[in-house]
Amino acid sequence: MSDGLAKKLHDGIGQLALTLPPGSEDALLNYLSLLLKWNAAYNLTAVRDPEQMVIKHLLDSLAILPYVQGKTLIDVGTGAGLPGFVLALVKPELHVTMLDSNGKKIRFLRQAIADIGVKNAEAVQCRVEEFDRKFDVVSSRAFATLTDMVLGSAQLLNEGGEFLAMKGVWPTEEIAELPEGFVVRDVVALQIPFLDEERHLVRLAKK
Repeated sequence: MSDGLAKKLHDGIGQLALTLPPGSEDALLNYLSLLLKWNAAYNLTAVRDPEQMVIKHLLDSLAILPYVQGKTLIDVGTGAGLPGFVLALVKPELHVTMLDSNGKKIRFLRQAIADIGVKNAEAVQCRVEEFDRKFDVVSSRAFATLTDMVLGSAQLLNEGGEFLAMKGVWPTEEIAELPEGFVVRDVVALQIPFLDEERHLVRLAKK
């Protein structure tokens, strides 16, 4: 990883006002390096420029860290591990399960877990509707509509737990169409360093 990318990540973490455990930035850059390597062959993400990956993948995922509560999190439709892998790398006390039905993405994540030596993460290939374990937090990033997310993964949420849905613009229509039994706790406008695009975090719960 170039010094420029390391500085961009470091400066972005500073702008987010995050204090991360020692070694976190190196681990994030190792993950980015693996993602770049695998992406060339397996098309894991449409973002191919390394600097844009720092901004749109690493810093974007890190922006929700202050809102992650509890001891267990499942990232549904995790893709290349966003935000799940990033959260696991910077929050070692959190156990993260990354769920996706795409085999090549899960193979990448399992290899990245092994290569980086991550102890608090696992990657599972399964459709979300068919998975059945309980977690304190269910996260998703551009996975589906809010309705699809809560209905598809409601069985995964512990009593008192929270859905964290990462969105672009404020999802007015999706919020209005939420089914009975679910409530929006908050919609947080996220400021992603170096990114001139809207990002919002929708926090939902079961009634």
